[in-house]
Amino acid sequence: MAKPKADFPPAEAIRALADAEGRLALRVTPGARVEGIELGEAALLIKVRTKPQDGKANAAVLELLAEALGVATSRLRMLRGATGRDKLVQL
Repeated sequence: MAKPKADFPPAEAIRALADAEGRLALRVTPGARVEGIELGEAALLIKVRTKPQDGKANAAVLELLAEALGVATSRLRMLRGATGRDKLVQL
């Protein structure tokens, strides 16, 4: 069975959460039943199906965020939080 396509907020709304240097705070839920992105109070809430093993969930987070923003995954860089749920990404 194919996984359902994730529903994303507008790219402009996601970029509006970034600070002046283009850094975006994320709160990640790995191993979720469905993938998705939601706008939170202070951070972007991202749910990925991938389990947190060997950095696979981090890669899935960057791929999902890049898809939502309409940019290549290589344009995003994880600055902080590789082993935690709270992450900081450079856009």
